[in-house]
Amino acid sequence: MAKRQNEFHSIQDLMKDVIKENNLSKGMQKISVEEAWIKLMGSGVVSYTDKVELNGKTLIVRLKSSVLREELSYGKDKIIKMMNEELGESLISKIMLT
Repeated sequence: MAKRQNEFHSIQDLMKDVIKENNLSKGMQKISVEEAWIKLMGSGVVSYTDKVELNGKTLIVRLKSSVLREELSYGKDKIIKMMNEELGESLISKIMLT
């Protein structure tokens, strides 16, 4: 019978271990990117957003409004910086607004 470990671990640490062991980090990053977009952009921009996906280091955002696409294109660098800060790591280096 295996000996029981009496060490306590936080749920966050345990989840990180499970994600790492099962190679789920890319999927979790994609979910985190979508959540960060919703949090940072607010309901106005999110209501015109069709899809947010991470492809490599490129964030691809599909928008319903060409006016909003043009407006956001002026702040691409700021969006990348804000998203990376929210995610806690440098996942995004380029953004494509389609």
